[in-house]
Amino acid sequence: MPLLVIGLLLFFIPHLLRETGLRDHVLGKLPSAAAYKGAFSLAAAIGICLIVLGKSQATFFTVWQPPFEWRVVSHFLMLPGAILVTTGNLPPSHLAAATRNPMLLGVGLWGLAHLWSNGDLASILLFGCFAVWSMVKFVSMWGGAGRASLAPGILWDAMAILLGLLLYALVAMFHGHLFGVGLNFA
Repeated sequence: MPLLVIGLLLFFIPHLLRETGLRDHVLGKLPSAAAYKGAFSLAAAIGICLIVLGKSQATFFTVWQPPFEWRVVSHFLMLPGAILVTTGNLPPSHLAAATRNPMLLGVGLWGLAHLWSNGDLASILLFGCFAVWSMVKFVSMWGGAGRASLAPGILWDAMAILLGLLLYALVAMFHGHLFGVGLNFA
């Protein structure tokens, strides 16, 4: 579990610098914006590696038992989550304009979906941190200047939905191989 906690800290501390007001301070201490971006990327990448390693090595300690019959709720949360994540990685669309930051909303839904169906301590820590982080970040960025100055395109809405459905299908098909836990749709 210590590797998981260290990984979460290495990932989230850089991602919360703006909200804590420390981003400008850290930028001022480094020789250039490129150095900041490099340090940010390195910390996040190491954090992700430690999160994966730490989660895989964590002792399974049950905190609560999710009701098996209700795990389907996770699928209903993941479908829009996958669409929102793809929306956040495409050029401007009406969906992106309406949600302001679709990537953060998608990550939040991903975290909530996994909290709903996982009751062990390591999962609660992992998915809970991502769900809380995405919502804190989303709220803190709400008053900002929107996503892009380009006009949204309906084509990108269609692409986001199609690619989101494809992402959802691929993750559902290979979830067991990738993460060691197969999905149950019954």
